[in-house]
Amino acid sequence: MTMAEEREVIAVSAPARKATDAKTKAGPDSRASRVNETFTRMVEATRALGEQTAFYGNALAATADAVRRYPGEVLRLIAVLGMGTGALAVIGGTVVIVGFLTLTTGALIAVQGYNTLSNVGIEALTGFLGAFLNVRFIAPATAGVALAATIGAGATAQLGAMRINEEIDALEAMAIRPITYLASTRIVAGVVAVIPIYTVAVLMSFLATRFGTTIIYGQSRGVYDHYFSSFLHPTDLLWSFTEALTMAAAVMSVHTYYGYTATGGPAGVGEAVGRAVRTSITAGVFILLTITLSVYGQSGNFHLSG
Repeated sequence: MTMAEEREVIAVSAPARKATDAKTKAGPDSRASRVNETFTRMVEATRALGEQTAFYGNALAATADAVRRYPGEVLRLIAVLGMGTGALAVIGGTVVIVGFLTLTTGALIAVQGYNTLSNVGIEALTGFLGAFLNVRFIAPATAGVALAATIGAGATAQLGAMRINEEIDALEAMAIRPITYLASTRIVAGVVAVIPIYTVAVLMSFLATRFGTTIIYGQSRGVYDHYFSSFLHPTDLLWSFTEALTMAAAVMSVHTYYGYTATGGPAGVGEAVGRAVRTSITAGVFILLTITLSVYGQSGNFHLSG
């Protein structure tokens, strides 16, 4: 190898050696920085969880005070959450939206249930599916998603706009407790408004399943009504309403928190709405799973024989 070639090799390999030496020297420091970043993220997540827990506790504890101090605001919010405003009020509000959603799910039970059961010759039990699946699973889950996407998202956007416009700070300056006035009143209104909303939702799911089975597929109404009434228990309806009320309280708590703590202008409000919808839907599904397993167990608490 000539002297020129040796100089070229040395010139090429020198940066590589420097980079290797730099990585070797920076190795412990980079690992320490990664550990520090991980620890910082864990601390921030724990702090955020603590703030959310404190907010939920304060908002739920102040519901009685909200009803006593601000009854007019609670009634106004019940009307707004149930019937909506603007274009939503024209079509009937949240009640109609949730009713149409459960109407489609009830029709799906008729279509899938009848066709599946007819393959084994027991299509008469479609009424059982209408009484069992609608009440215990499909209607509560559909109502929870609809509540998060309608009244929940609206509450987050409204409170977020108030936060970035400093209206919440103005309430604090006037010695008005903002959590009680803004969050607790909306939680109470959401729980009250969900009663007629969920009633319409369950009825629409029942009607859709019955219409699809008896009118579209031609099953005898007497057969359908027999199995439907045999497997529809009043306690199931009560537990179903309990699930809906619990999910409504959770949905409104989550959405009011994200709206109350929104930052970053209009873009921040949009991000808060997205995070609130994801969190509330996850919480609603978890509540549905927990109550269903607690009440019915793994067996479903029913016996089918014949």
